[in-house]
Amino acid sequence: MAFPSFHTFFVPVVHALRSRGGSATIDELEEAVAIESGLSDEERAQPHGDGPRTEFSYRLAWARTYLKKGGALDNSERGVWHLTPAGYEMSDEQINEIKYQVQQQNRQARIAAIVDTEPDDEQDEEGIAEVDLSWKERLLEILLRIEPSTFERLCQRVLRESGFVKVEVTGRSGDGGIDGTGVLRLNLLSFQVLFQSKRYRGSVGSSTVRDFRGAMVGRADKGLIITTGTFTADARKEATRDGAPAIDLVDGDALCDLLKSLRIGVRIEVIESIIVDPDSFASL
Repeated sequence: MAFPSFHTFFVPVVHALRSRGGSATIDELEEAVAIESGLSDEERAQPHGDGPRTEFSYRLAWARTYLKKGGALDNSERGVWHLTPAGYEMSDEQINEIKYQVQQQNRQARIAAIVDTEPDDEQDEEGIAEVDLSWKERLLEILLRIEPSTFERLCQRVLRESGFVKVEVTGRSGDGGIDGTGVLRLNLLSFQVLFQSKRYRGSVGSSTVRDFRGAMVGRADKGLIITTGTFTADARKEATRDGAPAIDLVDGDALCDLLKSLRIGVRIEVIESIIVDPDSFASL
């Protein structure tokens, strides 16, 4: 299935941020951009190669990267993207020009023999992974190769490290997909939580969310589904459907961020940069 090029999402991304007060999470951006771009649920669920990511989320990540390099966007460590002052003022024409501006910057960097792994236009369309997300791709591939029971125990540890207590892995078959239980304590309140862990390559559909909700009725206050893959638009709508108990969804991208923040299987190295300032010797 042919898919729109990443740069066609530049303007919808900026419009989505403007309509939301200047900032949004990645999930909010994906939903808004998909609607403005007229993408069907089938197109949104199209996988990117053999990886766990969808083609839409992959190309939208490229769009965010270019818009950031072009000075229109920035993001926080928590994954919230926001417009810069310049981004607020850009016209649609200026936004579309960012693609060529960034490509020119990359060409100049290569000519100057500066190491820069950003691809040019032809490489973009071939689907080269962007630099700031490559660690997530590698991490997800590792998670997809581990045993299902190992992934359940990993989810158990993630919940414990995130403040849950009495976290137990049940893993009983025929239990509506419930893999474990835990208790989340928030100050004076506590909530019984059931969770499902899906070591999955692809998109989790709405039927999985419905079945899980049916299994948790009368047994818990909240439900949580953790996957290495993604969730379809219908699955996200089903998770927050009016009149039904809400179910929280953690996709592969959010799981990587969790593992990074909790330092589980991810190590962050700070490289020392030494700069010689010749002007400081002038006053000696």
